[in-house]
Amino acid sequence: MKGLHKLRWRQLAVLLSVCLLQAPALLYADGYRHADEPIGTVRQVYDGRLYPDIQVNTFRNIDRLFPTRTVRRGPTASPLRQHAMSMDDFAFETGGKRYDLYDVLSLNRVSGLLIIQDGAIRFEKYLLGNDETTRWMSMSVVKSMTGVLVGAAIQDGLIESIDDPIVRYLSRFAGTAYDGVTIRQLLMMASGVAWDETYTDPASDRRRMLEAQIEQHPDAILDLMASLPRAAEPGTRWNYSTGETHIVGALVQAATGRPVADYLSEKLWAPLGMDSDATWWLDSPGGLEVASSGLSATLRDYARFGLFLLNDGVIGDQRVLPEGWMEQASRPKVIGREEIDYGYLLWPLHSRSYAAIGIFGQFVFVDPDRKLVVAMWSAQPKPGGREGVDEYAFLEALSSYFDK
Repeated sequence: MKGLHKLRWRQLAVLLSVCLLQAPALLYADGYRHADEPIGTVRQVYDGRLYPDIQVNTFRNIDRLFPTRTVRRGPTASPLRQHAMSMDDFAFETGGKRYDLYDVLSLNRVSGLLIIQDGAIRFEKYLLGNDETTRWMSMSVVKSMTGVLVGAAIQDGLIESIDDPIVRYLSRFAGTAYDGVTIRQLLMMASGVAWDETYTDPASDRRRMLEAQIEQHPDAILDLMASLPRAAEPGTRWNYSTGETHIVGALVQAATGRPVADYLSEKLWAPLGMDSDATWWLDSPGGLEVASSGLSATLRDYARFGLFLLNDGVIGDQRVLPEGWMEQASRPKVIGREEIDYGYLLWPLHSRSYAAIGIFGQFVFVDPDRKLVVAMWSAQPKPGGREGVDEYAFLEALSSYFDK
């Protein structure tokens, strides 16, 4: 009898150990498969002090760093046609060296690359443990989405003009350095308000903004922005400011009367037929979306956003953006008698191409002349200046390659 009891206990122990080993898989069988991975902290992300495996885990689980709001997809996903091709013959030169696609993927720690031409997928590759269901951080790529929502609000008649002063919609900035700044100047990063964007300097304005976000007090980031001094007259100086995009998000919320994530869902996420819901960081529980960063979505859905831009802001027969908006948004601007390679929260590149760009190597690239869209994720070790191969040279080489 004792031997039988021992056998039963041993069988129970084995069964329990199997269940424990399989628990994560069972728990997330109907959910997100990366959800139980160990991650770092947001300060470690911006300091560039994460080991490669933990960094990758963190980049695909940023919804665990802050409260988020869901950007809902529609009832039906829009299929993407397949027309795959081999890129083994792709190569280019930059900086006196020759690179192929394998070099770029390896040296730049690319974790996902999707290339679409003429509406069909030509190349799709996931690396570092990612797949088509993985959600990855946008960083400043979402700035460009926020800018698009301003255009949508103008098209909807919720914002009268891009040249309206922002205090018309955000009275809290009356009497601050932003009093007299227009929406256009805000989108061009030409407010004239002082800002230090240094990601890795704990004393910079960018890190002060991060600390305000970590505090999770309602409107703490907007309070920080309202306290900044003026450094130049509005429209006379370009200065890249992540904080200003948060003001753009507040503008969208004020003009539309709804959460920014809900407006993004209504205007883009649902009608574009995105594969998955996205998540978006909030400045406090139930608060304002962090419009400058913190959206997390699948690679194909980032590419669908690129297709929306390529299609001049039209979905089906519905014009979402004002006619001519994308031409203006994607072109360099003259600020203080100097031509600046920046549009409305978009980066003009070679020829008529442009991109939404985020630190650590995130890109949504659009080349209208080749009907080309490239969505790329990366996990570079530092917020800036650590890419192995010049990304702009790589994107220009892709344009040439697909111009055959």
